[in-house]
Amino acid sequence: MSIASNIRELRTSRDWTQEQLAEKIGVTRSTVTQWETGWSQPRMGAIEKLAAAFEITAADIVAEKSQRIAPRGASPVEGMDGGYVPLRGRVHAGPFSYPENLEAREELVLVPQFLIDDDPDVYACEVEGDCMNKVYPEKNCVIVVSPNKEPLNGSIAVVSIDGCDAVVRRMYRTRNTLVLSPESYNDEHKDIVITDDDEHTVELCGKVVWYQASSELA
Repeated sequence: MSIASNIRELRTSRDWTQEQLAEKIGVTRSTVTQWETGWSQPRMGAIEKLAAAFEITAADIVAEKSQRIAPRGASPVEGMDGGYVPLRGRVHAGPFSYPENLEAREELVLVPQFLIDDDPDVYACEVEGDCMNKVYPEKNCVIVVSPNKEPLNGSIAVVSIDGCDAVVRRMYRTRNTLVLSPESYNDEHKDIVITDDDEHTVELCGKVVWYQASSELA
């Protein structure tokens, strides 16, 4: 299951409305709607509030398969363990261009341990540009990418184009077309559309599974 599906299942299993869940964790109903439809993902602080409200662990919220959902009455989560992952350059959240490649760097960033447990090969990238600023902050944002999770329709993915472009967009697939869509307040950003007839080489570098302001990462 996705984070969106997990939140929706957990809420409905408790017979809560979206308004009731929103009130419990201090957000608006529209925010809960966006989480449950996958248009946005809760940040670390919101994950912790959701876990406390549902009386489960934070890992249960983000697990691909929600197999460890605790019954009512379980103790709420008090915090999350962390681990270090490599920071591999920048991904471009802007027009089609040629930013730096995702090369290994000596820097490390601290991320929630459950991300590493789920995929030991996860890595972090800095986001550059504003084409995803409805989802990620325009400046000082770090995303965590799982290279072993294949992005599904509607997932946010890091995609390499022609061997050197590294872009982050929401991805949609049809039988012979790949669409990489921006989610920006800047209307100048347009879809990148690649068909089977195009001569571009496309590599899916992984699925974005987390993001956080870089100032909040150690």
